[in-house]
Amino acid sequence: MTNKSRTIRLLSVITIFCFPFLVVADNHEATSNLSSISLIHSTNFGIDQSEIEEIKAAMHAAVEGEHIPGALLLVGNSTGVGVLETVGMQGPNSSTPVNKDTIFRIYSMTKPIISVAIMSLVEDGMIKLDDPVERFIPEFTNLKVIDSETGEIRDAQTSITIENLLTHESGLIQEIFSPNSALGARYREELRGDFTAQEFAAKIGGLPVYFDPGTAWHYGHSTDILGAVLEVASNTTLDVVLQERIFRPLGMDETSFWVPESKKFRIAEPIHGAMGDNTIPRRMLSGGGGLNSTTEDYVRFAEMLLSGGEYRGRRIIKESTLRQMREKKITDEVSREFFFYGNVGNWGLGFHLQPTTNDPNGPHNFGWRGIGGTIVVVDEENDFYMVYMEQKRGGPRGAPFDNNIATQMVYEAMLN
Repeated sequence: MTNKSRTIRLLSVITIFCFPFLVVADNHEATSNLSSISLIHSTNFGIDQSEIEEIKAAMHAAVEGEHIPGALLLVGNSTGVGVLETVGMQGPNSSTPVNKDTIFRIYSMTKPIISVAIMSLVEDGMIKLDDPVERFIPEFTNLKVIDSETGEIRDAQTSITIENLLTHESGLIQEIFSPNSALGARYREELRGDFTAQEFAAKIGGLPVYFDPGTAWHYGHSTDILGAVLEVASNTTLDVVLQERIFRPLGMDETSFWVPESKKFRIAEPIHGAMGDNTIPRRMLSGGGGLNSTTEDYVRFAEMLLSGGEYRGRRIIKESTLRQMREKKITDEVSREFFFYGNVGNWGLGFHLQPTTNDPNGPHNFGWRGIGGTIVVVDEENDFYMVYMEQKRGGPRGAPFDNNIATQMVYEAMLN
């Protein structure tokens, strides 16, 4: 079946918000110096010039309507990049056009990186998916559950496992996604401050959870706790873990928790919504949303995912491990009450799983988005990945282009 003959159901998406280092320096230098973006014709993806012009017009409309100052859309695979479109400037007061080296706060697009790092430790036998989190963070011992309506607290039926954290079935929430709950109020009051990743995990470990682990899905601080687990299991800080296991082998030299002052002129800023100064180092290295990156860098990670865990001869995780990460984990016994996509799609070990045809059982793409407007989508069945970068927090509704529309228009162009 050809791409053009495949029938697609547009994705219904809701805005949200390895091995130890073995690569010698010369190989790393070659990887870093060789651009991740090699242009090929868009028709390799079934996308013609008129379709590109339609997409770019929508991107321009978002800029002209002052929803965003600028944006970048990229579609590629292991052969090359067939779509690379940019519009606008890096910020409302910037005269520098958005480009492949513009630095974006990728927020929750940090989560897939953390999840891959965790699975590399699973491969190395350093942790197990069924390990209770209190093995690494003792404060999670004697876990409690809080009743969301009455506020009553009882003993949890089970411990949180590493797998529960990866699947967001841990019972941990995030205050902004449950602000009116009793637990949300406690998060708001007790999680203030600039903690280290392990201090933050200890704080959350001393609080109750929203439900018994494994019984429901709820977005929250699960991946922040995985960041602390990575530190404890590796006996080093999270930035070093990621550098050794992912960034250095892939040549992701400009993906970091904070941006050097000398690169500040390359940081994208929003028109709407406040975003923190990402040139100021903080104690908290957030596995849930703390990274900054460029399109040039993140393409390396996306291509690795599309290529079964390997990027240009450098294997990060096994192909079988990546297949395991893409298995559906929201079973019939797991409540979907808080699942972003309702009855559509599923969740794997660190990735969304969204069907790309009329069949709700798949095939599925996988990836995740950031609350600042970015998204990565990887589609093995149709052999492409998509990276979309913008910076936005709030502002007027009805933007003519955003990460949802980017995904929809790319699929329409590619498969119709």
